[in-house]
Amino acid sequence: MMGLFNQASSALRGRPRGGSVDDKQIEDSEPDETSVLDEQEGSIIASMIPHLRIGMDLHRVPFPTFVLEPRSMLERITDFMSHPELIFDAENLPNAEERFLAVLRYYLSGWHIKPKGVKKPYNPVLGEFFRCRYKYPNDTEGFYIAEQVSHHPPVSAYFYISPMNKVRVIGELRPKSKFLGNSVSTVMEGENRILLMGKEDEGEYGITMPSMFARGILFGKMVLELGETISAKNEKTGMSCDVEFKTKGFFSGTYNAISGKVKKNGSDIGEVSGRWSHVMEYKPKNGEKRVFFDADSDEAKSRVSKVVAPESEQEPNESRRLWKALTDAIAKSDMDAAANAKADVENTQRDDAKNREEKGEKHVPRFFEERDGRWIPKFQCPSDPKEATEAIQKWIWSSPPS
Repeated sequence: MMGLFNQASSALRGRPRGGSVDDKQIEDSEPDETSVLDEQEGSIIASMIPHLRIGMDLHRVPFPTFVLEPRSMLERITDFMSHPELIFDAENLPNAEERFLAVLRYYLSGWHIKPKGVKKPYNPVLGEFFRCRYKYPNDTEGFYIAEQVSHHPPVSAYFYISPMNKVRVIGELRPKSKFLGNSVSTVMEGENRILLMGKEDEGEYGITMPSMFARGILFGKMVLELGETISAKNEKTGMSCDVEFKTKGFFSGTYNAISGKVKKNGSDIGEVSGRWSHVMEYKPKNGEKRVFFDADSDEAKSRVSKVVAPESEQEPNESRRLWKALTDAIAKSDMDAAANAKADVENTQRDDAKNREEKGEKHVPRFFEERDGRWIPKFQCPSDPKEATEAIQKWIWSSPPS
């Protein structure tokens, strides 16, 4: 095993990062899906190699700042929910099958949104939170709150709601990263629970997350892939779909491909296929194939922007303010300042944990609580949409408990 590390380390020091047989694997990928490290960055990666072993949990391994995406994972989660308008008024669709397909389409629509190349968002610290609102063209609003509710193991809980559009999403993310040699895998444990509030009798749609793979981290160009199979289902209506996110083979296949059978009470009624980064299609069992979602369409590009308060108006543990020094340093390509800023946040987290331990205290999340193994918001939503809109804003933007 050490022979692998030594060979990779020598390769990094001895030739340009971009030249490798691994390049053949990504020749059909989009230009913004790959990244190449310069000589200094390659040397830093090489220095990490002797400390890594196959299968190693990477949660406590400090990643160099040049691989960081300049925002927290708590904010990155919003990308997965970028097109809620696809399920606005979904309760009015004619049957459970069409409603399920609308929810599945909404879920698959978020994956084409990602940073250029291979970037890793900041690991949120315990008690960190991110909040924002959305203002939609139909004069309605949506609201989002996410909080890091556990540090060991890491758990991010999140909640999105648009009362006037009758859509609610609750979920948690439990990422587990492992070193695999020339790649890193991140298993995205957790579940999205989507409720069409205008059709509450049909219950929630539960959807799991694909795994992420950063390929070519030691030699060759780096590329990000999604892989493995996710499960989407609604137990009350009997609708389900297992969608396989396919990774590219060395000699065949393509990037970002998906395929899945849509079932009703266990029987196939259609299939989804295509590429999550481009065009996905749906074909009913006895019907014509149609475009399910086109990531290059005007519809996909017309995302509603997040409304976030300026850092100066945020609380100290609010994501953008908490990580501002690191984000500013990354923007200036100042790796030394970035490393110091990252260390400051992490050291403060360790000091806080030590103080709690000495006092015999336990961290209590502000916005979420765990019930029956699931993290749910500490919020009871009024049935009236207008009252709910007022109540959710008051709850999310309330003053912190003393």
